[in-house]
Amino acid sequence: MNLIRIFSLGLLFIFSVAPLSAADTKGFTNNKKVDAFISDMVKKHRFDKKALQQLFAEAKLYDSILEAISRPAEGKPWHEYRPIFVTPTRTQGGIAFWKKNADALNRAEEKYGVPKEIIVAIIGVETRYGKHAGRYPVFDALATLAFAYPPRAKFFKSELEHFLLMTREEKIEPKELLGSYAGAMGLPQFISSSFRSYAVDFDGDGKRDLWNNPTDAIGSVANYFRKHRWKTGQPVTHKVQVHGQRHKNLITKSLKPSHTHDDLLNNGVILPGSVDEKLLGKLLKLKTTSEPEYWVAWNNFYVITRYNRSALYSMAVYQLSQKIKQDYLKL
Repeated sequence: MNLIRIFSLGLLFIFSVAPLSAADTKGFTNNKKVDAFISDMVKKHRFDKKALQQLFAEAKLYDSILEAISRPAEGKPWHEYRPIFVTPTRTQGGIAFWKKNADALNRAEEKYGVPKEIIVAIIGVETRYGKHAGRYPVFDALATLAFAYPPRAKFFKSELEHFLLMTREEKIEPKELLGSYAGAMGLPQFISSSFRSYAVDFDGDGKRDLWNNPTDAIGSVANYFRKHRWKTGQPVTHKVQVHGQRHKNLITKSLKPSHTHDDLLNNGVILPGSVDEKLLGKLLKLKTTSEPEYWVAWNNFYVITRYNRSALYSMAVYQLSQKIKQDYLKL
């Protein structure tokens, strides 16, 4: 998640419900990198050394986490990825979640300018509206990836630091929290740094509870998008047609919109007549079982990718949101 992600972690809950392996029994004793981390936390943030040593002594290193992070869902083509998330079950779940939390969603849209259906779809894609929020101890998951996954050790070590600060600030026992295999937490799957920066107490009860409080989760998702420059009233994406070969010049790995209206038109992209000519866009090519689909993504699509840096993720959220809204308005 959440978001939230500095890189694409994959859809965090997909593997979080897998049975915990019998091999998941290793620990973190006699580890020089762990000892250095503890010393750093004592020096920088005045943590109790013995308490941290006890936490690591009781933590487990999960082989199943290392396996899960090596196979993210975003490695699938669009025609295999979409059916995972844009489904009748997830749509009906979104309608039920919307009906149950209508007041909080209305208030969040009014305060932050983020459409209700986008908020609902994020929570639906992340955790099926809280049904699959993860079963790994968050401390153990972050420790596993910080000290046993070299490709992203720096990132997860930072998240482990944020997690310990977060639990101290929120007065939560670190060993009590469960989450995804990558340490994402609660209904919206916020990672620790995102929790500290964007989580809000949206019901005013004095706590930021993303695990058991849908109202706080709704407000926090909306706040996250607003802080990442969601533009109220602007489009998210349009499906388009292309002609010729010049459109290939616009297809790059970057997700950030950078092409002007004229850039798109001059390279063979056929835009809807209703599009504001001042908007910058990004041409996407999505693989299907037949001809590829082409979409132009705008700023708000890019904002969704700040939650998970994947065009497939953002498109799944958008399409699920539209289906939920369409069916909800029929009620």
